[in-house]
Order: sequence, then C-alpha cells, then structure tokens
Amino acid sequence: MSSDTRKKVMRHIDIVGQLQPALHQPQHAPLPTEVDNAHFRAYMRTSHDVGGEPDVSIQWHEKEEEQWELNTYVTCECLAWRGVWNAEERRRRQNVDLGQTQYLGLPYYGRWLLSAARIMVDKQHVTLTELMNKIDEVQKRYE
Repeated sequence: MSSDTRKKVMRHIDIVGQLQPALHQPQHAPLPTEVDNAHFRAYMRTSHDVGGEPDVSIQWHEKEEEQWELNTYVTCECLAWRGVWNAEERRRRQNVDLGQTQYLGLPYYGRWLLSAARIMVDKQHVTLTELMNKIDEVQKRYE
C-alpha cells in the first residue's frame, strides 16, 4: 500500500471516529433478567430500522441518477448474475452490516458500492491489496 493510500485510510478512520457517538458507556453483557423490553428493542434495532421514529420533515424531489450510480447498479446486478451474491445478501450487507455511521453517512449507491467491494474481498474474488491498487490506479487517471 502506498504512503498516499495509507494517509487516506488514516484520514478516513479519523473522520469515522469523529462521526461516531461521543458518549459510550462500556458495560458487561446483561443477565437475561436484566433485559427489559426497552433494552431488548434497543439491542435488536438495526441502522436502517427507523420506522416510527421521530424525524424532521424533508422536501422530496426527483433526482436523475448520476453515471457512477448507474454503473454501480449494473455492476451489482452483474455480480448477482454471476452468482457472487443474491439480492438478500446484498441488502443485508448494504443496510444491516454497515453500522449506523456508514449507513447514515454514505449515499444510497455508495452503500451498494462499498458492499460490492466487501463481498468481492470476503469471497476471495480479489484480494484487498488488488482492490487498493486498482483504486489507486483509477484515482491517478482522474488527477
């Protein structure tokens, strides 16, 4: 990994650290008798499960997809056609497994793209080094 890539990764880790909740109270796993309904609901909540929660109103507007978003969609569909993953696995990876910081911080197709990269590495279709080298190569083309 080049020193520029390492700096970018460290900057990313720093930014993620700033976005995560500032206050966390470490605690031991509770005994079953200590888990009431409110705690059970909190433990079982996933990042994308926001139905019924209070929020500010937003202005809805139609948005035409950008080229990178269309390319991401096509790439993910091709991965499915090739048997790399199925729709349920893709949804789980891009909604549940990301965690709240990434789920709320990335655009919709950004989550798709991150999930595709992770699945390719996890299932050993590419190595992490190959992926990082390709990212560096593409970035250099656009500099």
